[in-house]
Amino acid sequence: MEKGQVNLLMLLLFLSVCSASDQEWWKAVISARNGSSMLINGVGSSILFPIHGNVYPTGYYNVTINIGQPPKSYFLDLDTGSDLTWLQCDAPCVHCIEAPHPLYQPNNDLVVCKDPLCASLHPPGDYKCESPKQCDYEVEYADGGSSLGVLVRDVFSLNYENGIQLSPRLALGCGYDQIPGTSYHPLDGILGLGKGKSSIVSQLKSQGLVQNVVGHCLSGRGGGYLFFGDDLYDFSRVTWTSMSQELTKYYSPGIAELYFGEKATVAKNLIVIFDSGSSYTYLNSQAYQTLTVLLKNELSGRSLKEAPEDQTLPLCWKGRKPFKNVSDVKRYFKIIALAFTNTGRTKTLFELHPEAYLIISKKGNVCLGILNGTQVGLQNLNVIGDVSMQDRMVIYDNEKQKIGWSPANCDQLPTPTSKTCNM
Repeated sequence: MEKGQVNLLMLLLFLSVCSASDQEWWKAVISARNGSSMLINGVGSSILFPIHGNVYPTGYYNVTINIGQPPKSYFLDLDTGSDLTWLQCDAPCVHCIEAPHPLYQPNNDLVVCKDPLCASLHPPGDYKCESPKQCDYEVEYADGGSSLGVLVRDVFSLNYENGIQLSPRLALGCGYDQIPGTSYHPLDGILGLGKGKSSIVSQLKSQGLVQNVVGHCLSGRGGGYLFFGDDLYDFSRVTWTSMSQELTKYYSPGIAELYFGEKATVAKNLIVIFDSGSSYTYLNSQAYQTLTVLLKNELSGRSLKEAPEDQTLPLCWKGRKPFKNVSDVKRYFKIIALAFTNTGRTKTLFELHPEAYLIISKKGNVCLGILNGTQVGLQNLNVIGDVSMQDRMVIYDNEKQKIGWSPANCDQLPTPTSKTCNM
């Protein structure tokens, strides 16, 4: 019997003892191996990436992704606050910033101007095809940084968490003109994880390769993991709230009010978004002033004193001796929470324990990782950043239009929860 016949017989025997859902999943896997697209019917596999970096002192998290033929490695910053994935690109490059790897060499597979992906990158009333054979883009970020370039398609070398490889052709930006922002650091590019058509997970969904779900787990000790798909968590153990139907551009649970030590404050009607591209959490001026006054009152008479000489962050405190970690000082600080109103009168709390809003500076002082967003141009927007998402799994479920979170060990990669039949 030939090798191919043996493999086929083994597969038929395997499918005969697996459940129906497992059979559907393996049919999808076979399809992925053969390079075709097939919707994974809610059972499929997730794509998993180890994360590198930390909130402080590094100031960002990134993943390594292999792109091109032959594949080359690039470090991409995670950003749930934007859609487009782009690389600094030798097209040639007009203005590129320092990068960990050589600039991306684009192929000739240009995305044309009339492609729906191109249209999704431009405001509806400002979409003109001045260059029909290519798609020009420009993205700007809250810190003043930007990228200008053209859209191309190339092969992404990815792996399901079970080891199955796939090589879809996906659209990305070839950025030939970058302006660094205030949070500048050397980077190859940005991994856009937003809700739009151009985001990587949306493109993978359109090819039937994963469900349109993004999740990340950022470790307070550095590192963590990122995943696309819906089989790496138990839905029933996650705290969920609905995505806003008004703020559709962002991952937003809508309007919140600020709690301090389990009591509501005067800071209400806060427009909140989740943004993994922001190291710190930001409140608008009114909410920030409310919080800092409450904190200072709470610490009055304690052994902590303000340390204006420490410029790590705007508000720091020092003790009788340097602190080594937040555990040394957490007893002085209360739990903060953002309360989101769901349908009816029920409220969902996103709690911030001291570890989720404090850092220890290099000088051994404790600093507030919640900043004044109005001062940095966020106007009335309130941003939940990386510092407040540490040591919990945060999930953006675009299929069910929900955002969820659950305490997690982000130092350990997860295993699938929905598949019990192995091959």
